[in-house]
Amino acid sequence: MKSEIELRDQVFVGPLRRSVNNAHDVRGSIHDDSTATKLGFRGGTVAGSIHLELFPPLLLRALGQRWFERGTLSMYFLNATTDREAVRAFVKQPPGDVADTQVDAWIEREDGMRVAEGSASIGNPSEPTALLRKPIDRFDAGEMRILANLKAGDRFENREVILPRAANAERMKVITEPLDWYAGPSPWGGAIATPASMVHLLYAEPIATLRGKIGAAVGLFGAIEIRNINGPILIEHPYRVGGHVVALGQSPKTEYMWFETELDDREGKRIAEMRMLLRFMKASSPLYRQATGG
Repeated sequence: MKSEIELRDQVFVGPLRRSVNNAHDVRGSIHDDSTATKLGFRGGTVAGSIHLELFPPLLLRALGQRWFERGTLSMYFLNATTDREAVRAFVKQPPGDVADTQVDAWIEREDGMRVAEGSASIGNPSEPTALLRKPIDRFDAGEMRILANLKAGDRFENREVILPRAANAERMKVITEPLDWYAGPSPWGGAIATPASMVHLLYAEPIATLRGKIGAAVGLFGAIEIRNINGPILIEHPYRVGGHVVALGQSPKTEYMWFETELDDREGKRIAEMRMLLRFMKASSPLYRQATGG
């Protein structure tokens, strides 16, 4: 993959890749064509976590192998893409020594439309990440309906999680930027998680513990920041995951929740963390349809 990466004006530019919407059969989700078009999208959307997998080859070039141990990738999603639309990732070349540094990173569609933007870092840079710079709790959340039963500070239940080899093998069938380390031996021993698998471990089980408090509505990822603290995450390795709600809010079309999750090994060592913005479409919720007489 390295030979396909170009350095243009101090920016590492990845090749065009056609990210696959592998959740298109999940009826009633934002990835389902029928549901997505009813909500005003062009079709079922590719999950933002899938787009994160465009970055590792560029991060290896820009920041080195240590990114998988002590690196972050922080992305705010601006425009949705549909199945197999061509996209590419960009990572700014760091200046000189990269022991502790942060650079701009972004994703564009083939026609130049900005899909996501943010930052990538390694070590302990002096400035906060792209998402940590966002003033997410400046405004009053107002009257919530979908998320009325939640508040900032609510904890997720701690859960045992593991990334099975079989699930990782399924991911390898559609990943657009495979690394040998995802499927076989790595510098850390066994196979390691892809960015999308990392997000799944830090998202699925924690959110499941809050399902009873969240009203029925179609959700979508608005922003994702993954952090390797003592990474990487290993396949078939047991971990514990937990977290908490950071802030709640709403826009004209969505209610949203910012939350943080963390992944520890059984000895209690912090392996990885994630910050996520999860949006819920008001137009998909019966709570809003009832209120408007729809």
